[in-house]
Amino acid sequence: MTTFVVATDSVHTSAAICDYLFDRVDEADTVYAVNSLHDDAPEASRDGKDALNAVASRLAAVTTVETEQFNRGNAPVADILSFAEEVDADEVVIGVRTPTETGTVAIGDISEQVLLQSDRPTVVVPHELEI
Repeated sequence: MTTFVVATDSVHTSAAICDYLFDRVDEADTVYAVNSLHDDAPEASRDGKDALNAVASRLAAVTTVETEQFNRGNAPVADILSFAEEVDADEVVIGVRTPTETGTVAIGDISEQVLLQSDRPTVVVPHELEI
């Protein structure tokens, strides 16, 4: 039984993470999909919920998926890492930022800080580039 914490803030990130996890998870595993709001804008909440729903709809047929949207006023890094500790995650899965119009991919501040601060195995999943 493996416990994954998936941090996502967009449907595109969720899709890339689900592609990575789909053949790795089985019915004994648990995937916790989390979204941390660091913006009070209504569209941030909506986009986060859409991202979480994308994970649930893609992986629910193969494993247990639970979703959580945090609005604690914490930095997303703090929410992700404290939740991973709370559920004793075996692996944290994060994405990179959406590619720019020139096709450049950046890891992003939140992903970088999760990588630097996590005491758990952490996987960074890239988006597919449309070239």
